Amino acid sequence: MKYYLLFGPPGAGKGTQAKLLAQEFNLSHVSTGDLLRQEISKGTEIGQLAKRLIDNGNFVPDSVVVEMIKQKINSHPHVDGFIFDGFPRTTAQAEILDKMLAENNEQVDKVISIIISDKVVFDRIQHRAQIEGRKDDAADDIIQNRIDTYHAKTEPLIAYYTKQNKYNEICGEGSIEEIFGKISNNSAHFATATA
Repeated sequence: MKYYLLFGPPGAGKGTQAKLLAQEFNLSHVSTGDLLRQEISKGTEIGQLAKRLIDNGNFVPDSVVVEMIKQKINSHPHVDGFIFDGFPRTTAQAEILDKMLAENNEQVDKVISIIISDKVVFDRIQHRAQIEGRKDDAADDIIQNRIDTYHAKTEPLIAYYTKQNKYNEICGEGSIEEIFGKISNNSAHFATATA
């Protein structure tokens, strides 16, 4: 089983690219954002907690996210691998993921980081909020908090995965097709997913 991570700031296009990669290489797309929104729409206890945190631009607790990830992996045993979008978000989550995979003698195979500037992040999130009506993306101060939180809590993953020799980055500015091409060209390793 292969495990790939798509990494980058909010608005970098991780979800779009993850879906394309999942289709191309027979992977299961695991989006913590989608999983959380499902819980929110169902009105579950997890969903209510998540909504309060997300509406203020904050992260959901590791224990909640990890449990959802475990359930997702266990419910898709017949794919060639998984591509994670929005997980892990912190070094603590990365350590938990490594430990969880090691229990089955597995590991993260590759990390692809989509790099865009803070200004592009801001513009894309504002645009997405207008199109999708996402209240968690609507206010300037919440967008800025999401950017600041990314730099403070998620960027340390660059050093974490660089030490493991798994970190790769590509420029995330351009068309969806151009970025997909960059990821595919950078990631010949994906081709082994179906081997």
